[in-house]
Amino acid sequence: MLLSKAKQIVCISKTGERFKFANPDLCILENASVAINEQGMIVDIGDIDEKYQNYKIVDCRGRCVLPGLIDAHTHPCYAGDRSGEFKMKLEGATYMEIHNKGGGIMYTSRCVNQSSQEELEQILESGIKRAIRNGTTTMEAKSGFGLSTDGEVKQLLTIEAVSKRSPIEIVQTYLGAHALPPGLSEKQAEQDIINNQIPQIKKLIDEDKIHPEFVDVFCEKGIYELESTKNILQEGAKIGLIPSFHGEELNHLESAKLGADLGAIAISHLEHLSKEGIQAMAEKKVVGIILPTTQFILKLQPPPVREMIDSGVPTALATDYCPNAYCMSLPFTMSLACLNLKMRPNEALCAVTLNAAAALNRHKTIGSIEIGKQGDFVILDAPTWEHLVYQIADSPIWKVIKKGKIIYEYL
Repeated sequence: MLLSKAKQIVCISKTGERFKFANPDLCILENASVAINEQGMIVDIGDIDEKYQNYKIVDCRGRCVLPGLIDAHTHPCYAGDRSGEFKMKLEGATYMEIHNKGGGIMYTSRCVNQSSQEELEQILESGIKRAIRNGTTTMEAKSGFGLSTDGEVKQLLTIEAVSKRSPIEIVQTYLGAHALPPGLSEKQAEQDIINNQIPQIKKLIDEDKIHPEFVDVFCEKGIYELESTKNILQEGAKIGLIPSFHGEELNHLESAKLGADLGAIAISHLEHLSKEGIQAMAEKKVVGIILPTTQFILKLQPPPVREMIDSGVPTALATDYCPNAYCMSLPFTMSLACLNLKMRPNEALCAVTLNAAAALNRHKTIGSIEIGKQGDFVILDAPTWEHLVYQIADSPIWKVIKKGKIIYEYL
């Protein structure tokens, strides 16, 4: 495939960088082309059309070519309808008030445990299709609504089954510690995860039935606090899972320092991140995954995004797609980050491409348009790439390409 004569090719990087930081150079090429071989890999970039006339040509004149977008934090494997909670939030109910009344994660957990794997697969595939229309070519997907060994296994088996036939790459995360199961204390829940869930997860990994890469914990006051978070992440690491967890969302617990000390690859949310936490993450280059939709919907205090970026914390954005934040659009997430969280547009684009790839340990294969990386692209029917952020909630996406194959096109 030859993406021919694009008005802009937004490479993001030319030197194999892992991250981009404050006000980054996007390495934009004007009136250039990019060639992708039959294996779906980028083989050439620039003024190259004469060399590739035997390739399938996609005319990109007047259009912009960007790397495929990467959603590094989602909860797309769920069941049930929580639209009624939207009204409760508008009337002032907090996340924990809804949770303590049996709503939120607890309601979704009941629905997941009452659903068949086939039903969960249908819901997951529907969400993936909508994400693709919004430019997503790689999506992280968590378990976390099972709250038991059988429930978590069912979710991971669902994600595994769908990932095998999905047109985009699905990256699996085990999130057994998402909420306290009914009737269990924090310590009892921690011990259930360590003694029952994680051994079963390892058994299924060894049998090649599931392929989670990360272990996650909802580190929060009154749920899984620092000690239990540390213990669960360390047990997950023993079976080869990389720590990447929820922290500093509703309360300040210094979970950022904990993550840095444990070698976490990323920490998500971070509304209550302290200066000390920023410093710890910057020193260890822990990716901060910001979730503007959740912050916006729950009316939480804004995370200190400007301070994070300016201090050298590699920063990513994600949709947090789930029944609480029902959004599959990374372009809208970028718009929110710029409008509400003081991000520059070029920083937001890096946050859903290269930095998001780093958060998923994939910066060597995706996240930028460089020779040797996968041919994942979003093509905009717009004169400049900024229209991806500027056109709020209706981005001008013309085609989405994964490994050299067109998986969505606007007709």
